[in-house]
Amino acid sequence: APPGLAFHSALFLGGVFLATEGKEEAPAAENNPSRVPQGKPGERSSILYSAGQFFFEYLVVVSLKKMSDGRYEPKITYQFPKRENLLKGQKEEEERLLQAIPLFCFPDGNNWAPVTEFTSETFSFVLTNVDGSRKIGYCRRLLPSGRGVRLPEVFCIISCLGCFGLFSKILDEVEKRRQISMAVIYPFMQGLRESPFPAPGKTVTIKSFIPESGTELIELTRPVDAHLEHVEFQALLQRLSPHLILHIFASAVLERRLIFLAEELSILSQCIHAVAALLYPFTWAHTYIPVVPECLLDTVCCPTPFMVGIQMRHLERVLDQPMEEALIVDLCEGKILRAVGDEEEILPIKLQNEMLTSLNRHNNNNNVHTSEQVNALVSEAFVQFFVRMVGHYASHIKWSKHGSGTFQERAFCKAIASKTNRKFVKKFVKTNMFSLFIEEAEKSRIPQEGKR
Repeated sequence: APPGLAFHSALFLGGVFLATEGKEEAPAAENNPSRVPQGKPGERSSILYSAGQFFFEYLVVVSLKKMSDGRYEPKITYQFPKRENLLKGQKEEEERLLQAIPLFCFPDGNNWAPVTEFTSETFSFVLTNVDGSRKIGYCRRLLPSGRGVRLPEVFCIISCLGCFGLFSKILDEVEKRRQISMAVIYPFMQGLRESPFPAPGKTVTIKSFIPESGTELIELTRPVDAHLEHVEFQALLQRLSPHLILHIFASAVLERRLIFLAEELSILSQCIHAVAALLYPFTWAHTYIPVVPECLLDTVCCPTPFMVGIQMRHLERVLDQPMEEALIVDLCEGKILRAVGDEEEILPIKLQNEMLTSLNRHNNNNNVHTSEQVNALVSEAFVQFFVRMVGHYASHIKWSKHGSGTFQERAFCKAIASKTNRKFVKKFVKTNMFSLFIEEAEKSRIPQEGKR
């Protein structure tokens, strides 16, 4: 971050975050199996990013099984490795996790039929455990090799680590091996499991033997900038104009209800991860489901903030729901279907124009090629917005002799010279994401503030 901005790490992880709101208790998972285990209201992710951890916890294969009524239901047909010697509490938590996975691997309902052709797709989700810790599911949905009609299956890697690009490469290797034989996948995954997760910017090399091809060396590299490794801003820029992206950002910053529509799971997944990542170093702390399973479509009736992705086939059902005000974005046509109406006025106009200039410059710059360069440029524009708006927060934390900090909200807002900037900040300080951020700052005394 630029000098003078002591923003604390608030790493974003895209996926499913079904946070409970208010003081209501989350329904018990045993009595409500279609729901994902949920954390406490506003609880922060406890995912660690340190190098050297296991790459993943499980690889599961989810297949479609024909039921007595003729419909297909997703079921886990393979789990690697098998977990043994678990304590009772661990076993129950694992069972809840494994119960939720098929729902998110096939969120599009039970209307499947065997096919001869199917384009592979990659997407991800996040499940929040009862203790607030998160696990990410990286999915590759593909059609197994063979003749005649077949049903797609999903290879899902469950990990505590957020790095979409790296796991996409791992799934490429899984898919390549699946076309040969299931048996070739497991030695590769075992080799991966025994390798340490690399530090940002570092590479780990996995040796893998493939019949008739011999031993292959697979290099897996993490991006240098760890907070952008689960993000693909290019996906958003390809589908929406910079003007619309700013309207969406403005709605997200004030923690409104946002619904994104597209048919492909990969588009929904990538675009919603990207929107949430625009909030860095703040974190979306409300209901967050990049691809809503069909059985959870009533999520859009929720009166509290949410950011969800819904397949276009469900549009009419969604519009028929008794919804409160929401921003509805069509990612296929690149337009807003429904808006509150004040999106143009939320952000201070001067900063809004600067961000538009920055995003348009990127769109017109043919020298920018890599996704990492795109990510860095886009992220910088939005981080600079927060620097200009609230970058002075650290000098308005009053420290006691015992080292505990108290944020001086009134003095913080008063210190902003521009009236339009102050008007925006007065709304922003009331958001959950700002409160969580300040709570962390009050616990983390900054060395240079020590003399005050």
